Amino acid sequence: MAGDAIDRARTEAAAWALTNVSFEVLDVARLPSDPSSTAVFAFDAIHGQADPAGVPSRVRAALEPGGWFVMMDIKAASALEENLGHPLAPWLYAVSTLHCMTVSLAEEGAGLGTVWGEQLALRMLDEAGFVDVTVHDVPDDPFDSVYVARTPS
Repeated sequence: MAGDAIDRARTEAAAWALTNVSFEVLDVARLPSDPSSTAVFAFDAIHGQADPAGVPSRVRAALEPGGWFVMMDIKAASALEENLGHPLAPWLYAVSTLHCMTVSLAEEGAGLGTVWGEQLALRMLDEAGFVDVTVHDVPDDPFDSVYVARTPS
């Protein structure tokens, strides 16, 4: 859990007198839809869920029309052969099989693991009904991409 990060965000928001934001630690697979949210952020969390295909649908249901889903996740292709030249591929696949996949399988999940890849992530976001999905590189992070998706207005 990111309780310490949430505590810091609350402290900083209070110091800046921001009254239109709130910060909560929630399970992305069980987001409440009432009240709806303007934005949901997930950091390296979707690929290891028990139901990674269902989570984007749950996020979409929790967002207001025109709401934003910002997802940071592993920067790799979905197909193994497309990752052969990836300099971090051995590490990514090791983490995938030794941690991410086993965590998901322990919850009777899909076991996608770390290297679920951009193509599968984009398909899941599309199937969940997100629009205007863009993928951005993170200049100082060779491991991740940032996906920005919107719910229809």
